[in-house]
Amino acid sequence: MTNDAQYERRAREEPIYPFRDLVGFDLVEWAPGRCVIHLPVQDKLRNRAGLPHGGVHATLLDTAMGYAGCYSETGRITGLTLTLNISYLSRPRGGLLIAKGWRTGGGKSVFFAEGLVTDETGEKIATASGAFKHRLSE
Repeated sequence: MTNDAQYERRAREEPIYPFRDLVGFDLVEWAPGRCVIHLPVQDKLRNRAGLPHGGVHATLLDTAMGYAGCYSETGRITGLTLTLNISYLSRPRGGLLIAKGWRTGGGKSVFFAEGLVTDETGEKIATASGAFKHRLSE
């Protein structure tokens, strides 16, 4: 199995938790130091102006960056967000939000990550950086 196929399989096997189900995003790639999430824009995600609510972008960035720092082949690791800084750049032109997160540094207990939300047209919608704390699951 190629690494790409392995990382796509790992993403598909990650359990869907209630908030993920509510928002409706898909974890499409999860690999050491990186994560990709897709979310089709749905009416339930729109604000009064008819655009995806800024909290949707924040959710995608927080989630992608958190997953990027918590990949493990040997056990379940979760993370808690310590800081999250978001810059909103544009509105989506297409109908699919694509969030990418990547680990940029850190140590055993705290890691740093950056993220980007685009749509399928390549429009850059939001960027983020954050700090996260590893939490070993029981």
